[in-house]
Amino acid sequence: MLPRILPAFALAVPLVFSSASAHAETADTQATSRIFDHLRNDPARLTVFLRGFPKGGDLHNHLAGAIPAESFLDWAGQDGLCVSLAQGRILPTKCRLATPGDMPASQLRTRQDARELMIDSLSMHDFVPTPADRSGHDHFFSTFGRFAPVLSAHQGAMLAQARDQAAADHVVYLELMISPALGSMVKAGDQHPLHDLDLDAAHEALHDERPRLVAEARHETDEMEHQARDILQCDTPAAHPGCAVTVRYLFQAIRTMTPPEVFAQLDAGYALAHEDPRFVGLNFVAPEDDAVAMADYALHMQMFAKLGALYPDVRLSLHAGELTPALVPVTGLQSHIRDAVEIAGADRIGHGVDITWEKDAVRLLGEMAQRRVAVEINLTSNDQILGVSGAAHPMGLYRRAHVPVVLSTDDEGVSRSNLTEAYVRALSTAPLTYADLKTISRNSLTYAFIPGTSLWDGDHVITLCKAPQSFACADFLKKSPKARLQLQLEQNFAAFENTVSHEPLFL
Repeated sequence: MLPRILPAFALAVPLVFSSASAHAETADTQATSRIFDHLRNDPARLTVFLRGFPKGGDLHNHLAGAIPAESFLDWAGQDGLCVSLAQGRILPTKCRLATPGDMPASQLRTRQDARELMIDSLSMHDFVPTPADRSGHDHFFSTFGRFAPVLSAHQGAMLAQARDQAAADHVVYLELMISPALGSMVKAGDQHPLHDLDLDAAHEALHDERPRLVAEARHETDEMEHQARDILQCDTPAAHPGCAVTVRYLFQAIRTMTPPEVFAQLDAGYALAHEDPRFVGLNFVAPEDDAVAMADYALHMQMFAKLGALYPDVRLSLHAGELTPALVPVTGLQSHIRDAVEIAGADRIGHGVDITWEKDAVRLLGEMAQRRVAVEINLTSNDQILGVSGAAHPMGLYRRAHVPVVLSTDDEGVSRSNLTEAYVRALSTAPLTYADLKTISRNSLTYAFIPGTSLWDGDHVITLCKAPQSFACADFLKKSPKARLQLQLEQNFAAFENTVSHEPLFL
């Protein structure tokens, strides 16, 4: 049996590497690498191997999209809500039984045909294009509105599920995208029109409301976390594996609203991330090819630039380049990634699929490599939404240009996927070695927005920890949450490789 994720870091546990090199190979590492080469053409054993492989962090994960349709339907039944089979959605009210196709969600447990229809509608499960539902892109994004009525009442349960799923994938760190107090922020934007696109005036206009918006967002997050901890039974003998997963948040703003509404979200989101250490950065969501998102893209980048200057401590990951020529004209593909990096100042890029269509892509790739702007690769959703997969995916291009990449899930509940599947897909996307997989896993903590100095200085342990038992190293680790998570990952690698290298199933 492969090892479960190791317990939370303790300073008393020594470093698992014996030399200064981050990539020093033990006998177990060498054996595991040989086993991996032997398994890569054996899909069943390879999947078992990759399920146990330590994956570091998941940096691109929308909480609302991380939950399977079955959970939403169960919660709708518990809440006494109705579903519309004709519309394929959960309704926000009790049933009006006179309406054809409506039924109590609680009855779905005894109506397998209706339950399967609803699961298909709320996710990419069994998606097959039809004349009425022709696009994977459109079906994917439409699911969120269809299960929206149950979201607000079950945030804690959603967080608990996401943490347990991360633990099952041997993830130690989760950056979840959430939008607490979104409605109040949008309302604040409606009350303060963005006159003449004056961002300074817009920021000042929100001065009195900003503290209230931040407080509301923090309160909602408190409630969500308390509910999740109760469900996971953390700090009890019955604690779920998810309790050991470190969670931080990216505030996500909706990019398809009016400029005043978008600015109010970003303004409050930056203040929230500045004040609350649980929020380690911001991101942008909703279809990038939407007409409003395309028309206002340049303005949005200016908003990020303005607020980033006011809050230089707040990190930024941006959805950019989730586009293809089939979705927008070629002119719309030329600058989204570049503007996210050069104008908005993004530290990471989510998706980045249209890089080959960017103007002067070679120079942009060089700039991203030099600035260490990591790309969050979402192979499953890129296939389902954009139809880009295998050798056509630019993950190999980024790696060849020495741009750091990480693998992530995006919306694993909607996609019916997980981070293990992302690693399986990666092997059909680029010719990766076992060492490459470890680099990608390590990247997910190196480029995470968790605070603290990295355990690694390039490819080597920082000078203080070249003597891992030293007081100086212990003090360094105590002060750096990032380094502690990196150490936990290295311990997980050591345990995994020790098990695999002696496991008859793989020999």
